[in-house]
Amino acid sequence: MPRLSIHAIGIALGLILLAACASTPPEHAEATVQESAGSDTDEVAAETPETPERSFPAESIYPLLLAEFALRQHDYQTALDQYMEQSRVLADAGVARHTTRLAQFVSDDARAIEAVQLWLQQDPDNLEANNTAATLMARNGQALDALPHMAHVSRSGKQANYPLLLQGFGGLSEQQQAGLVSGLTELANEFPEDPALLLTLALINTEYEQYDAALTRLQALFAVEPEQHQALLLEARILIRTGARRPFAHIEDVLQSNPQDSRLRLEYARLLTNTDMDAARKQFEILSAQSPGDADLLLSLALINRETGDDLVARAYLQQVLDTGKRKDEAHYYLGLIAEDRNETAEALSQYMKVGDSRQYLSANQRIGQILVGAGELQASRAWFAKQRLQVRGRREQLFGIEADILSNAGALEASLAVLNEGINSYPDSASLRYARSMLGQQQDDLALMEADLRAILARDPNNATALNALGYTLADQTERYEEAYQLISRALELDPDEPAILDSMGWVLYRKGELDKAIEYLTRAYAAMPDPEVAAHLGEALWQKGERERALRVWQGALRQDPSHRILLDTLQRLGIDNLLTAPTAPAAESTI
Repeated sequence: MPRLSIHAIGIALGLILLAACASTPPEHAEATVQESAGSDTDEVAAETPETPERSFPAESIYPLLLAEFALRQHDYQTALDQYMEQSRVLADAGVARHTTRLAQFVSDDARAIEAVQLWLQQDPDNLEANNTAATLMARNGQALDALPHMAHVSRSGKQANYPLLLQGFGGLSEQQQAGLVSGLTELANEFPEDPALLLTLALINTEYEQYDAALTRLQALFAVEPEQHQALLLEARILIRTGARRPFAHIEDVLQSNPQDSRLRLEYARLLTNTDMDAARKQFEILSAQSPGDADLLLSLALINRETGDDLVARAYLQQVLDTGKRKDEAHYYLGLIAEDRNETAEALSQYMKVGDSRQYLSANQRIGQILVGAGELQASRAWFAKQRLQVRGRREQLFGIEADILSNAGALEASLAVLNEGINSYPDSASLRYARSMLGQQQDDLALMEADLRAILARDPNNATALNALGYTLADQTERYEEAYQLISRALELDPDEPAILDSMGWVLYRKGELDKAIEYLTRAYAAMPDPEVAAHLGEALWQKGERERALRVWQGALRQDPSHRILLDTLQRLGIDNLLTAPTAPAAESTI
């Protein structure tokens, strides 16, 4: 039988993965949680013993070599397919280990979990395998399955990443949550000085608002690690919630004794932004003095000063950000906002136009369009967006949508329609552009256009609840195709049963069908979840027709106080001949509920 050792295959795989990792690191690191738990994944991996050589059957040699050559070509998917299959066939710990690492590298958690379980079947006490299984399972919501593997890591004398178990904790059933808490408590009795366990249980206590228990856990943790950052921050948050007079005293004491702890100071400064902007600014100033020229800190200082109304200082810090050559797009964007707030329109446009293709790009272009259209310069706005669509082609579809929305809001409906037509010609499958055009069709009483676009969306995505609801509501409101409207809205409600807009549509179509009791039930639910004047108009009309006129009047009066010029509400009152509501003084409502 031919011999091919997993050691020989592994050398090639390891070298290729190391080279790839140097240039393209995997993007599934759980930095925050690992820091809080003191995880030692690298140390665990380093202690994994070499896999002894062994023979493989002849039929496995070709797939393993194919996997190796696929890796050389950076065809990671083919390599993973082959390694995954051979992991199942060979029942070999070494193959399963390589498969696990490759699956992690390509962020295929499902196959990584399968591979690490195959690895553990052959080598159940392997420390790296247990640590990897724990991490993967916890990250994928399998906290109870991960817990025994974390316990194995702890019993091996290493630090397990217990806080990772809390990812998705709120999504667990009560029984699962109780099982996890019970398991962690048992481990805490076994390892009473494990800081990660104590932190995890303190986080759970905090989730359940068991603040005294959480603080007791944290005190035990501080006895082991007096300056553990996550524990210090959690303690401060608990003290804020419980109204303590000096919630940051412990953090301040630690910073007093160790003023160069910039990581803790940064977290402290961020925490202060929720409660005391002036104090936050002082901490950011200390950090900036410790790290002059740090663009992140300078930008934070700029935003804090903008928040506190000191635009002059904010501008100075933003200029310093620009001088660093980093985060320039954000600096230009916020300089534009400051200039716009000060009615310096030309300066605002200048700054917004310097924002490149970044997170602020679309917002900056929206501001540019609004300024130009607001000033009556429609042609300048059109020219700007046309230029941007040529220069930043990856944003073309979004730019069509933004420009059309700006024009529509400014009342330039024909121009908006022209933009959407151009956009849909370029992107005929764009649900967002077609939906925008359908809403524009509704504004222009072009039911045919609206229905055509919504049905085009539904042809590609039959479960698009937004499109189903929009079409159903329009048919109920503007036609007598009530049964068809009812079917569309019913399907939307199945997909999103608690969405207030869909509840309103269902109530409205039932009202149009004459089913007043059911209509009032749905409209009441919609109005309770979304007290919008349009929903109030619908609910009030259904109540009025049912004979519950005092209740209808209360609903309408409340909506009028919220928005006395709401068009649909006013149209409803005028259509029903209730003109006295428009002129009579509205006393405070006797009740806030309906």
